[in-house]
Amino acid sequence: MSVFSERLQELKMKRNIMQKDVAEAIGVPLRTYQRYEYGEREPQLSTLIRMADFYGVSLDYLAGRTDKE
Repeated sequence: MSVFSERLQELKMKRNIMQKDVAEAIGVPLRTYQRYEYGEREPQLSTLIRMADFYGVSLDYLAGRTDKE
């Protein structure tokens, strides 16, 4: 599993939200978001930006380049 997918799971759990809620908020199908979390797929930049905005973190944090949210 990648740092990215681990970060997604961690952020989702910290905020006590469900995958379907995140998927809906960022505009992707549930299965697509699940693939991001399971490390089976990587999102496009535009989707990454929506994720970072949704979670209130930086792109570098999502990518594992920093530990500072």
